[in-house]
Amino acid sequence: MAKNVLLITTDQQRYDSLGCTGGTIAQTPVIDGLAQSGIIYHQARNQCPVCMPARSTILTGQHIRMHGVTSNGIPLPADHPSLAQELKAVGYSTALIGKAHFEPHAAKTFFENIAAGENTYGPHRGFDHMELSGHTGRAGRSLFHYPKWLGEQHPDEVEGFHEYTSGGNPSALGGGDTGAPQVAHNPVDIEHYHTHWTAHRTLDWLSHRVDGENWFCWMSFPDPHHPWDVPNAARERFDWRELDLPAGYPGDRDRCEEILSTKPWHWLAWYRGEAQLNFEVPPDYVPAETTPDQIREVNAIVHAKNELIDEAVGLITTHLKERAWDEETEIFFTTDHGELQGDYGMLFKGPYHVDALTKVPLIRRPAPVDGIAPAEIFEPVGHLDIAPTILSALGLNIPETMQGRPLPTTPGDTTRKRVFTEWIDTYDGNEVVMRTMVHDNYLITAYEATNRYCGGEGELYALAEDPHQWRNLWDEPETAPLKSDLLADLRDHLPKGREKPLEKIAPV
Repeated sequence: MAKNVLLITTDQQRYDSLGCTGGTIAQTPVIDGLAQSGIIYHQARNQCPVCMPARSTILTGQHIRMHGVTSNGIPLPADHPSLAQELKAVGYSTALIGKAHFEPHAAKTFFENIAAGENTYGPHRGFDHMELSGHTGRAGRSLFHYPKWLGEQHPDEVEGFHEYTSGGNPSALGGGDTGAPQVAHNPVDIEHYHTHWTAHRTLDWLSHRVDGENWFCWMSFPDPHHPWDVPNAARERFDWRELDLPAGYPGDRDRCEEILSTKPWHWLAWYRGEAQLNFEVPPDYVPAETTPDQIREVNAIVHAKNELIDEAVGLITTHLKERAWDEETEIFFTTDHGELQGDYGMLFKGPYHVDALTKVPLIRRPAPVDGIAPAEIFEPVGHLDIAPTILSALGLNIPETMQGRPLPTTPGDTTRKRVFTEWIDTYDGNEVVMRTMVHDNYLITAYEATNRYCGGEGELYALAEDPHQWRNLWDEPETAPLKSDLLADLRDHLPKGREKPLEKIAPV
């Protein structure tokens, strides 16, 4: 039976970014090898397509309304039941290295934002050791361990990173060759970039483990999340001028608006710059003004980031084999959410429950000692299933607080019929509440009545026939019976939530 667990996560990585999930540009042989020798879930969904809710679900095994982190800015209570606490309670050494983001980055009183300044590494949230990074080498309002290290060890390499915030908001400053938002040519050495820093700090923590010691390590890469300021040596692997536009890019502005006009109001409003809906997106960014060349350049940088991640993962898998730990180690790979990356002519993310943002890569490489055969699973699963799967693989009981269940290991699990994703947030006075269910070949989203919705709006897509979700079937007469059945199923099976919502913390 497995003894150790390595959980690898990235940030804002599309499902189709890897070779094993259909990607054809970035070379990802290490992660593809995990999929080839393990189990890949082709219909895995997050329970919210934004950082803090998704990460809290991975840690707790709960839907967002149950753990309470329904949006960025709501901290997960430090004593909330979690996978790390369960493993710590039975003697596991535990670590989280890289990006945590269970606490708002702008609130100075939280552990994640003060740990580096106070030269501490935990314990916190059930983790013995937390060594933290964000998305930049610049020291900001939140001083993580990575920018502190970079500033002390390589101060001449700090200024190459994109200036992440401006006036308290994410900066839309353009750069690179095309003036694309949050793009910068960065001369930082690859070994000093936060991707390889995260891998090297993970190697250091593992090097202090002794044979026979059970451990759980969450290695959490901040990339390929924006800003798009990968080291130049990696950026130059891809010439953006030679890239095709992504398949999800409809074409010119007229075609984008034609597609978006069939969706609820906030799609077209954000595209035109008439509404702001997510505080991680620069308020000055207007998707309609994004040029095809800017989309190409961003995509080229993302592919470079994905290759660096794969190489960094290889450092760890090689170490496990050298220590003779690979045989008894469970390895999981996923991301918190995707990136629009040119779909619909847009960049970044927001309240949009489409494959670009909600469908995630999810790979389980079981411990070889357990003899679980490789498989491809097409039944719907979710992030909330990761924590129960880890506990089950280690022979431990799954607490009743967890709403997920162990991931299937063979195809054809008839009990796996649906998976849910939600968005519950208000930004700039615009409240959006969305409940989404993937069932069989369909994705349906129902909107609750808010300040801008009457509660009758929605989206319905046939995933196989419409892989980019360009055709909204919600109002089409011939799909009315199907819509009615799916809405009833969504209402009947919507997971339970907590009685009292948690409060969002205002940035300070």
